[in-house]
Order: sequence, then structure tokens, then C-alpha cells
Amino acid sequence: MERYCTYQDRCHQEVLRKLREMRMIPEAIDKIMGHLIAHGFLNEERFARSFVRGKFRIKKWGRVRITRELKNRDISPYIIRMAFEELDDREYSDTLRDLARKRLSQLEGIHPRLQKKKLYDYLLYRGWESSRIYDQLDELFPSY
Repeated sequence: MERYCTYQDRCHQEVLRKLREMRMIPEAIDKIMGHLIAHGFLNEERFARSFVRGKFRIKKWGRVRITRELKNRDISPYIIRMAFEELDDREYSDTLRDLARKRLSQLEGIHPRLQKKKLYDYLLYRGWESSRIYDQLDELFPSY
């Protein structure tokens, strides 16, 4: 289990699931989990920070989707807030702008209203806040 946690940051839920798949008894699971936490192999804050950085920089996910995914992994709201300190507001805005422009270039030849809707749906699916999306759409479609 140490190797499993060293290979990639894991949340408690993933490790518990893996131990249950291995058909460990509850007492063994408790002992192993305690060992992993005590020796720094398992740290939810480190996992959350790594998750936020990775999903934002690699997959270009927004805060909404990242938050939803972390909540699905039973990460506490406090740790989620701490993990978002990893994101720079300027970089966050620049990424949204670049992502919107790239997607818009793929939607050429379509009526502007349909472009706007498709772009909104795309950015919303990727977890960007609707208020930021509307601001971006106003910038890209000033006349609509």
C-alpha cells in the first residue's frame, strides 16, 4: 500500500476501496490506514492540492467541476478551499479566455447565436462558473 500511495497522491476513499478490493478485514484496514497517515504516505491536503493543479493545468477544468470531483472523493470543504489557493486568479482567467477562443475557432461557419450557446455549454460542462462564462461571451460576442 505504501507503493500504491507513493506512485500517485491518493485520497482516503481510494485507499479504502483498494483495501476492500483486497478483501482486508476491518481491523487490518484501520491499522494500514493509520500507518499510511502517520508516515505521510496518505495526506488529503496534499492530494487535493495536486488534484486541483493537475485538473486545471492539464484538463483545463474550472472550479465548479474540480470542487464537485473533490466532494465526490469525500474531501472536506476546508481542504478544498485550501487546495484552491494553488490557482492564480490571473492564470485562471487567462486559461478561460484561451479555452473559449480555441473552442470558438472550432465552431466557425455556424450562426453566432448557436456558436454562443455551444460555447456556453462547452465551458459549463468543463466546470467554469457561469458568471465568468457570460463575461467571456460578452467579450467574444459584443453585438449579441
